[in-house]
Amino acid sequence: QVRLVETGGGLVQPGGSLRLSCAASGSIFGINAMGWHRQVPGKQRELVAQITSGISRDYADSVKGRFTISRDDAENTVYLQMDSLKSEDTAVYYCNFRHLSGVAYWGQGTQVTVSS
Repeated sequence: QVRLVETGGGLVQPGGSLRLSCAASGSIFGINAMGWHRQVPGKQRELVAQITSGISRDYADSVKGRFTISRDDAENTVYLQMDSLKSEDTAVYYCNFRHLSGVAYWGQGTQVTVSS
């Protein structure tokens, strides 16, 4: 079982930055994908960024060049650095770990609001 706890959300002005953190506890052996998704009311949850097989990084087109995903294996933590934030980035952001077996683990979510 893997427990994920996200921190770092909040209110920021357009053009500003936030850094989200996702700390994992429990057994992460066999986890082959770590990432961030986001969801706004009335819409499907969408992938924002992920690291697969420890190496490959993928980003949604809408965040390329503005968001950066990284990991700290010593701390079992995944980060999402978000720069040049726009109002359309407003959403609840969820951390997601996926096991080789296909089992997915989710955090509780953290609200990001971009508004002046």
